[in-house]
Amino acid sequence: MQLIILLHFAGYQVTGVFMKNWDTLDEQGVCSADKDCEDAYRVCQKLDIPFHQVSYVKEYWNEVFSYLLNEYELGRTPNPDIMCNKHIKFNYFLHYALNNLGADAVATGHYARTSLEDEEIFQQKHIKRPQGLFRNRFEVRNAVKLLQGADHLKDQTFFLSQISQDALRRTIFPLGGLTKDFVKKIAAEHGFHHVLKRKESMGICFIGERNFENFLLEYLEPRPGNFVSIEDNKVIGTHKGCFLYTIGQRAKLSGLSEAWFVVEKDTTSGNIFVAPSTDHPALYRDLLRTNRVHWIAEEPPAELIRDKMMECTFRFQHQMALVPSMLTLNQDGTVWVTLVKPIRALTPGQFAVFYKGDECLGSGKIIRLGPSVYTLQQGKSREQDSRHVLAEEIKKLEPAT
Repeated sequence: MQLIILLHFAGYQVTGVFMKNWDTLDEQGVCSADKDCEDAYRVCQKLDIPFHQVSYVKEYWNEVFSYLLNEYELGRTPNPDIMCNKHIKFNYFLHYALNNLGADAVATGHYARTSLEDEEIFQQKHIKRPQGLFRNRFEVRNAVKLLQGADHLKDQTFFLSQISQDALRRTIFPLGGLTKDFVKKIAAEHGFHHVLKRKESMGICFIGERNFENFLLEYLEPRPGNFVSIEDNKVIGTHKGCFLYTIGQRAKLSGLSEAWFVVEKDTTSGNIFVAPSTDHPALYRDLLRTNRVHWIAEEPPAELIRDKMMECTFRFQHQMALVPSMLTLNQDGTVWVTLVKPIRALTPGQFAVFYKGDECLGSGKIIRLGPSVYTLQQGKSREQDSRHVLAEEIKKLEPAT
């Protein structure tokens, strides 16, 4: 809603559109979609601008929710928000706005910026580009860069890291250069106090305030398995399915006084391996591999093509501190990511998002992890033990003097 207010008073000819992605009639949980729609309509009514509603319930189910369920079944932890932006907001909705409403551009409330001035965006001409493993490096002149928002605490480029170059060329982010407090001040000055009272959107709307485990079990069959100690392979409890747990999460173990945390999952056996500390070395890794990376501006970056390696920064969770890393490019467009230090709870299914300074370069889904610090320590310990045994054997074979 703040977005509509800003655009209107900046002199743009604005049409408000509310997008519905989930059929709340099918669910018993709490979802604020209807209230959000009403608030958006009230703002448009007060500003005397057109208002439309569009439904992408079917598309969301096919492109995002089915993906989410499949990822959980494979033992991974998906990020539906990134996929929603890629497939729904910056694909179906973008084309609806351009083709059905005759819009010159779309504006969203994300805290992000681009390298294009707003005036340049309205001069863009749509060019359908051929699909291939990589874009032709010479077909996109002056590619648009995705840049972090001025308010780094609110920056949302993480969630935009899979959108296309064509979509970015037709999108403006009016909130990108502003802070949250400044945006609230503008809304207050123009009398939109009901907008300021709204709670920020947190988490996945269709889950609402329900128990997440119960929600998933409405769609996925239970697959019971064991909690197994990573240190001695002893079974210390049972669970209803690997998909109910993610790496780094506290395991639900009854009858144990200390807290245990998920460090690894084996979907074949159904075993979830746990460790008795939130900072156990089994939770820390410094190596991962992604699937084919989606590069936003330059695919792949010239430095990575030239050297097959490139330094950048990395995060796999929104708002986590950026970590220095080295990317190694594979022939199929995937990358190995080597981190400057081990970090906690790297998670398959999440997206590795890459940055150079303020620029978000793109992202790839984490599909494989390197060995944990604990595994490496165990290997080193076994190697030292083997050397000790060998030394003792050699001593036995040496002739007495």
